[in-house]
Amino acid sequence: MAFASAFRRILSGSSTQSPNIRSQLASFRFSSTLVTLTSPKLFISGLSRNTSDESLYNAFTPFGRLLEAKVIVDRGSGRSKNFGFVTYETVEEAEKARDGMNAKYLDGWVIFVDPARPKEAYQPRPPPPRQDLLSRNPLSTEPASFTTNKTIGWSG
Repeated sequence: MAFASAFRRILSGSSTQSPNIRSQLASFRFSSTLVTLTSPKLFISGLSRNTSDESLYNAFTPFGRLLEAKVIVDRGSGRSKNFGFVTYETVEEAEKARDGMNAKYLDGWVIFVDPARPKEAYQPRPPPPRQDLLSRNPLSTEPASFTTNKTIGWSG
């Protein structure tokens, strides 16, 4: 019972330890974004499904000259995948935008701004190992031959 009330206090925010937990989580998220920018392209995560290209563009315009603002959309459903990309003219403008918009609200959701990583080259999966029909069963002592699947019971 004591555990449940302590857990409830932490979730409700009435405990004195709650701000410490929140600040630790926030510092973890902020420390993961302290990478220096080498490209003017930013990755925006945590977008609302209602965020459009236009609203993303308008939110990031005050920080510099935008070349592109794109919300990534699912091909099948046409709905947002809750992330997007913003491209600035210079790295300095992108740095200002990252500092100004990271962990801020956009369309009611907290967004996170990180440097965009280059797209990895597509590498197809190797085909599964092929089993020949004439290969020998490792559990059998018979020479290689066709094997049959014997079913016991009803099959109809």
